[in-house]
Amino acid sequence: MRFLLLLVTGFLTTAAIAQTPFADQLAKHRETYKKDLLASAGGPVKEEGDLSYVQFYAPDSTYRVTATVQLTPKAEPFEMPTYNGKTRPHVSYALLSFMLNGKPQQLTLYRNLNVIRLPEYRDYLFLPFKDATSGKETYGGGRYLDLRTGEIQNGHVTLDFNKAYNPYCAYEEGYPCPIPPKNNVLSAPVHVGEKAYGKAH
Repeated sequence: MRFLLLLVTGFLTTAAIAQTPFADQLAKHRETYKKDLLASAGGPVKEEGDLSYVQFYAPDSTYRVTATVQLTPKAEPFEMPTYNGKTRPHVSYALLSFMLNGKPQQLTLYRNLNVIRLPEYRDYLFLPFKDATSGKETYGGGRYLDLRTGEIQNGHVTLDFNKAYNPYCAYEEGYPCPIPPKNNVLSAPVHVGEKAYGKAH
C-alpha cells in the first residue's frame, strides 16, 4: 500500500511539473542563470547587487519555434573571431531553417572544437546570432543559445529564443566572446531573451 501511495504521489508530482506554465518554467531558468552568472569563477558579475541590472524581455512562447535541421558533415573547421581580437576554432554543424513572426529564417549551428574536448561538453552546440534589436535594446555584439546534439530529433530541433543570453563581453570588455558570423544575422527583431546589461562598464 505504501509503495502504491509513493507511486501515485510520484506520478502526480511528475504531472504537476509537466503542467507548469511556460512563464514559470522560464522564470526558474532565469533564476538559475543569474545564480550561475554570479558564481562563475572569473566571470564579469562580481556582486549580487549587479544582478538587478541583468534584464529580460517578458516571456513569449511564440518565439519558441521548431527548426528543420540540415547537417553539414563536410564543413571545414575555421577560426571564429572574438571581441578581444583572438579567435576560437569552430566548425559548422547544421543549417537551421524556421519561421519567426511569419517570416522564414536561417541560422548556422556550430561546434566549438575546444569546448567539445571536455567530456561534459562533448555534445555541446553553439548558436550565436544578432537581430534587429542588437545595439538598441540588446547587446550590440549579439546573443547566444546553447543546444545539445540529443535535442535534435527526427531532423528537427526546438529553438527557444526566450533563453537567448548575453556573452560576458556585454558586462565587461576583454573576454574572448565569439562574434556571430554574418550569416547569423536575423533581419527580424527578437523581442525575447536577455536585454542589454543595465549597468555602465
